[in-house]
Amino acid sequence: MGVRAELPVGIENFARIRRDGFYYIDKTGLIKDLLNNRAYVNLFTRPRRFGKTLNMSMLKYFFEMGCDSTLFDGLEISGEKGLCERYMGKFPVISISLKDVSGMDFAEAKGMLRRITGKEALRFSCLAQSSRLTKTERTQYNAITNVNEEGIFTMADEVLRDSLLTLSQLLQKHYGQSAVILIDEYDVPLDRAWRLGYYDEIVELLRGFLGQALKTNDSLYFAVLTGCLRISKESIFTGLNNFNVFTVKDVPYNEYFGFTDGEVRRLLADYEWMEYYNVLKEWYDGYRFGNAEIYCPWDVISYCHALKMDPSARPQNYWVNTSSNDIIRRFVGKARAGTRNELEQLIAGGSVNKKIHQELTYRDLDSDIDHLWSLLFTTGYLTRYGDVDREENDDFVPLAIPNREIRWIFTEQIRQWFQEETARDSKGLDSFCRAFQENDVAAIEKGFNAYLKKTISIRDTGVKKDRKENFYHGILLGLLSHMDDWNIRSNAETGEGYSDITVEIEGEETGIVIELKYAENAQFDAACEKAVKQIRDKNYEELLINDGMKTIYCYGIACYKKRCKVIPG
Repeated sequence: MGVRAELPVGIENFARIRRDGFYYIDKTGLIKDLLNNRAYVNLFTRPRRFGKTLNMSMLKYFFEMGCDSTLFDGLEISGEKGLCERYMGKFPVISISLKDVSGMDFAEAKGMLRRITGKEALRFSCLAQSSRLTKTERTQYNAITNVNEEGIFTMADEVLRDSLLTLSQLLQKHYGQSAVILIDEYDVPLDRAWRLGYYDEIVELLRGFLGQALKTNDSLYFAVLTGCLRISKESIFTGLNNFNVFTVKDVPYNEYFGFTDGEVRRLLADYEWMEYYNVLKEWYDGYRFGNAEIYCPWDVISYCHALKMDPSARPQNYWVNTSSNDIIRRFVGKARAGTRNELEQLIAGGSVNKKIHQELTYRDLDSDIDHLWSLLFTTGYLTRYGDVDREENDDFVPLAIPNREIRWIFTEQIRQWFQEETARDSKGLDSFCRAFQENDVAAIEKGFNAYLKKTISIRDTGVKKDRKENFYHGILLGLLSHMDDWNIRSNAETGEGYSDITVEIEGEETGIVIELKYAENAQFDAACEKAVKQIRDKNYEELLINDGMKTIYCYGIACYKKRCKVIPG
């Protein structure tokens, strides 16, 4: 019998995972590599949901004075006796996450940064009475941690700007040891500010807040930062010496963020779930970090947790629940004919070659669709296709959609965009829908063909037939949903099966049955006849008759690429 440890869904605290016996995939090799290749400041850019926060928590518990060394018993780093003796528990550690600095305006965001920094400073309450600090230095500490009667941190703007630098200097003087600084999700405030219109103000604040602590700070031993984007053009990090950036394109550290294939196999073997390997790989694998094949750890753990509760659980789109996916919507909205063709190629399982800009500002992103390609790559919606080839032009990267989950997100966002676009022509959409009610087959076919030409279709290559049919089903369902007074059902149980789309127009006592088929190799007539035969053989009209519909129209619709044919039933 395999292990049955609990799976750490949503738990990003290393100590809790280890103390409470949760299943842990060992990433402590990151500590060894950081120490053996130490830089003054290390920035890791990875998509969200790939274990950055858990790794930062691991680093904190390893380096911080007074750490519990038993947390690392049996892990890879425990075999590095020399490194453990020299570094484990030897440093004051300043550890903050900026993922919650997401105010609706600059004042709110600045207040959040005050609270995060002040709460971290309060962990070092010994500084308030330290005999190793001067009265002035203790006053500096109190200025960072002071709160008013409402419990709100009150540090002045200049105190906030200098707070990381000041705190590291005070810690070094008190402990006689320079500090380790860990900054998780450093670029979240920039992303939020860019969306809400206070971007320049937050850039200026972070330039002082991070820049001073990381540039010429003699009280800094080393720092680690994580984020999605490398924002160097903003001059936040200008002047840093020995500043190493490790992106998804780089081979060093490629196995420490996300799960490797071997780690996933071991996890499934431990729980005796190897029969789920192929489906898990199809849904959540496909990322390339350097030369490593990587799974999204959030998805793997979430699905395995679902399997533990229900062995028949099916994969879900866990990613979509943790992100707004706005970037895809903006991308699709900006796409013109050539880019839409490239999107079709990606959704069909192909790849496109694009220049990747590693150093962007957020204000750059909407200025050129090429920049949005770069953002899709750095945020994990696209990934490198194939291994790194150092002889290639390193600026250009073959890009692909990594897996079924992300392909679903693209398809869904395209469908929503298409619905918004078509809804702008309310009169034309109304006429199209009325054609179904009036049994105007020619108008239905002409209208649906026109809409298909406007959208981004699923092409033939690498896409299963049922997924092609689902795409057209979704497009038509969205168009018909324009009619507020129609009762529309998708995949409703009718007669002896499940019809694709049924419509009841109660005031008119009119019912509509639609069955869609994918026309392999443009065999429209055969696919339409098959659809109509299915309506008759499975008695799909029965539900509408039972609901009192007096007039019923049936339609078989065959689709291929951006064309369709319609015949009456």
